[in-house]
Amino acid sequence: MNKVAMWLFAAVISVPFGAYAGRGEFDIDRWYNMLDSVRSRAASENISDEMIKSTLRSPAFIPSIVRSDKNQYEFKLTLDGYLERTVNQTRIINGRKMRATYPTLLSRVENKYGVPPHVILAFWGMESNYGAVKARHKLTDAFLTLMYDGRRETFFGNQLIALMKIADTNNLDINSISGSWAGAMGHFQFIPTTLSQYGVDGNGDRRVDIINNISDAMFSAGNYLNKLGWNKNERIVRRVVLPADFDLTLLDGKTKLSLPQWASMGVVNPDGSPIPYNDMVAGLVADVAAIDAARAAAAETVPSDTDVAPMPVITAYLTYPNFYRIKKWNNSNWYAIAIANLADELH
Repeated sequence: MNKVAMWLFAAVISVPFGAYAGRGEFDIDRWYNMLDSVRSRAASENISDEMIKSTLRSPAFIPSIVRSDKNQYEFKLTLDGYLERTVNQTRIINGRKMRATYPTLLSRVENKYGVPPHVILAFWGMESNYGAVKARHKLTDAFLTLMYDGRRETFFGNQLIALMKIADTNNLDINSISGSWAGAMGHFQFIPTTLSQYGVDGNGDRRVDIINNISDAMFSAGNYLNKLGWNKNERIVRRVVLPADFDLTLLDGKTKLSLPQWASMGVVNPDGSPIPYNDMVAGLVADVAAIDAARAAAAETVPSDTDVAPMPVITAYLTYPNFYRIKKWNNSNWYAIAIANLADELH
């Protein structure tokens, strides 16, 4: 690294050169060795010399990315709270506007991949608020920083190599590609290895650019969901009501039974009518922590002349096969239910 590049490197670190974000000394030899390993691996995988030079021209270590990786936490929201935050009126209104803006493109995606417009829109809304969420980090720096940190060096190394191949193949300026601190990019927040596998040219220009080209982004999302097995003739979830004493251990979505079996256990529609019967199997998902809290609150109101605590009625979701396909995109029950609810609003 020349003196100018080293000065830029030290400036981006934002702490005295050699200090590793307050966690000890930055090992510059390890950093250089890591860059050499990237260079060697990229060459062995037939990435062009020009792309390798562009990627490693002025690499920067970003301490804030390490802090983000170390300080990940889940919001302790109830399911209802999560849905209020994610499936809100603004997102619904904007989704309907986007449907009116891109009717032809959405129809092309459905015709080719069998994924309906309201489903594509739901993922677009959840992932980037229809493209309104702007990327913050240069992805090459994010991946190099996380590789150096070492917690998932192999994973992020694979992402960097995949990104270099994508930029090489599609004649993209790799230093202009930005994304989240963890490496997700574009309208649907693909990581590079996912993009490598499912990315599609949606507008016929022989390039795949899911950041700047909405056609490529939508076609890639449709292709991904299609490869996950999306069935446009099946719904994602059904909101149901369960008996108040229902076994809560069955409500994590992992137990899958036929609909007649669930019905025999007292699962009904919110209005009390029977759920539809067919040969499908489904799971059940509910906010078990919220149910436990409601039961505890009810127990505190028991009159002194009785020892029988009333139990509140349980609201849950029957989760059909498309629900589990969504979880291959994002392995979160709450996320999959939000996608289902937003898709219903945009249908």
